[in-house]
Amino acid sequence: MRTEIDPADPDVNFYRMLTAVVVPRPIAWVSTVSTDGVPNLAPHSFYSVACARPPIVLFTSVGKKDTLRNVRETGEFVVNLASAPLIHEVNDSSARFSSAASEAEELGIAMEPSVKVTPRRVAASPVSIECRLHSTTELGDSTLVLGDVVLMTVADHVLVDGHPEYDLLDPLARLGKDEWALHAEVLAIPRPRRPEDIPPEHRR
Repeated sequence: MRTEIDPADPDVNFYRMLTAVVVPRPIAWVSTVSTDGVPNLAPHSFYSVACARPPIVLFTSVGKKDTLRNVRETGEFVVNLASAPLIHEVNDSSARFSSAASEAEELGIAMEPSVKVTPRRVAASPVSIECRLHSTTELGDSTLVLGDVVLMTVADHVLVDGHPEYDLLDPLARLGKDEWALHAEVLAIPRPRRPEDIPPEHRR
């Protein structure tokens, strides 16, 4: 048995249903600055990689938020990795602060200069991805934002043999409702390059 859920049903909050099943979702903790010089910091859980070469990341702004306005007007943003020790800062920065307010300043989140773009990065975040706007696409009530990656900075303490280590990054992920995923279990499984690489015991 299955329950059928129609997104066109006016009695269904399909956004809540969708975010409950498209899980876990990584978080783009995006820092921007307005043309008036006001910094903004906000989490966006519709986030992924759009292209490998050249490197392009994407996030979706649901509604017309300060982040979207700043990106469109300045053409720059930074994606800060949202790590587990920063869960309260990440969550609190989702509040609807005034456009004239800096979330980082209001919440006491330390920021530091980026290298190639104007928006500052979160000092305690282990990774920052500096971006210049590639393009935006309107999709219903949301806007898809694509950013060309111009630089990534990674804190030395999360690198093992020069590569970011998942356990040390300890990234947050959004689930449904008010739920978060913390300290995810990691399982390494070699990817088969050819059908012959699939172990016989995995075939049914």
